[in-house]
Amino acid sequence: MFYYLIAVLIILLDQVTKWLIVAKMQFGESITVIKDFLYITSHRNRGAAWGILQGQMWLFYAITVVVIIGIIYYMQKAAKGKPMLGISLALMLGGAIGNFIDRVVRKEVVDFIHTFIFSYNFPVFNVADSSLVIGVALLMIQMLREERETKEKSYGENGTHGS
Repeated sequence: MFYYLIAVLIILLDQVTKWLIVAKMQFGESITVIKDFLYITSHRNRGAAWGILQGQMWLFYAITVVVIIGIIYYMQKAAKGKPMLGISLALMLGGAIGNFIDRVVRKEVVDFIHTFIFSYNFPVFNVADSSLVIGVALLMIQMLREERETKEKSYGENGTHGS
C-alpha cells in the first residue's frame, strides 16, 4: 500500500505543476530560474520522449495501459520485502499515469522543466518524466544488486567457488 501512496503523490505533484503551467503561463513563455542552466518553459508534446512519434495517441494509450498493468502486477508479485524495487516501481507507475492523464485529457503532454546541461539544450520535461527516469535508474540498481547477491551466494563471499 505504501508504494501506491508514492505513486499517488507523484501523480498529484505532476498534475498540480502541469495545471499551474497551463493556468499561469502562455505557451512558449519561459521564466529563468538559474541563468544558462534551468528555466520553467511552457511547452507541449504530442509525442513520446524527445518528441518522437508525434500524434500517435492510440499507440501511447495501448502501450501505457500495458505498462501500468505490468507495473502493478510486478509490484504485487515481486516488491514485497524489496523496498528499492517497490519504490522504483511506484515512481514508474506514478510517472506513467501522470503523462497518461495528460494524453487522455489534453491530447498532449504538458512539459515545463527546461535545462541546459553542459550547454546542451536538453528537451523540456515534467515531473512524470523525472519520476520515470529515477524509477528506471533505481530498478537498474536493484537488478545489479540482486545479480551481485546471486553470484556471491553461488561462489562465496571471496569470489571462489566453495564446497
